[in-house]
Amino acid sequence: MPHSRFPDLDVRVLVSIGLHPSSQRARRAETDARAVELGLNLQPGILEVLHAGNPYDATLRSYAGMGLESLRVIEQREQDDALESLLHYLAADVPDVILTGVRAERGESSGMMPYLLAEHLGCTVVSGITEILSIEKGVAEVLQAQPRGQRRKLKVPLPFIASVDMAAKEPRQSAFGPGQRAQIDHSMTEASITDAQQAEWQVSPARNRPKRLKVVKAKSAADRLKAATQKSSGDEGKVLRDLPAKEMAQAVFDLLLEEGVVR
Repeated sequence: MPHSRFPDLDVRVLVSIGLHPSSQRARRAETDARAVELGLNLQPGILEVLHAGNPYDATLRSYAGMGLESLRVIEQREQDDALESLLHYLAADVPDVILTGVRAERGESSGMMPYLLAEHLGCTVVSGITEILSIEKGVAEVLQAQPRGQRRKLKVPLPFIASVDMAAKEPRQSAFGPGQRAQIDHSMTEASITDAQQAEWQVSPARNRPKRLKVVKAKSAADRLKAATQKSSGDEGKVLRDLPAKEMAQAVFDLLLEEGVVR
C-alpha cells in the first residue's frame, strides 16, 4: 500500500455523476475526478470517496478505477435532496478535509454544495484550490487558482471544505479491471427529503447565447483612441431625440433584431 502523507487525517471526497457536453452520456465529472486525484495524493489506499444517489450506477466504477478499494454510496432517489443525505452522514463525525468539484455537470449545477455543507457543519470553505501543500498544527496551506494561471497561497484552519478547480492536477486514467473489482458500500438514510424546488422545474434544451454587437478591434492605443473618437462612416445611424417613447423603443428593438441579439 502506498505511503500516506497524512495518516491521521480524515479526508473525504464527494463525487457526482457527470455528463458529457456533446454526447450527453454519463461520465465521471471532470472537477470531481480532480478532487479524487488530490485526495489520493494525500491518502492513497485509505481515502473515502462518497456519493449520494444510485449505488448501482455503472459510472461510479470509473471513480473506483482510479485506485480505490471501495466507494461509499448513500442510497437515495433521484428526486431527493443530496444535501440532506450528506449532512446526515457527515454531521456525526465531521472530517478534517472534505473535497468536492466546483459544480455538478447535471441538475442544478449551482456550485453551492460546498458552501451549504460548510454552513451546516460549521466548517471553513475555500473555493477553486489546485493543491494542498501542507497540514501542520491544525492549519492547512493550500494553493488557490487565480485568473491567467496565477496562484494564491492560503492558510485554512481544520476542518474545512474545498472545491477543486480545473487547474488542479489532471486525474489519472481509470482502469476497468480494478474499477469492476472495487467494493461499492451502500447505506440507506432516514434523512432523505424530496427536493420540492426541483420538482417544479421545466427542463428544456439550452439555446445559443445572443450574438454580441460588433466591437472594433484595435491593436494599439492610437487605434483604440481613433475608434472611440471618430465619427461613423455609415449613413444608417439615427439620433433619437424629442420623439415619442414608443417610436424610440421600436428603433432600438429594430437595431437589436438586425444585429441578431434578439430573435
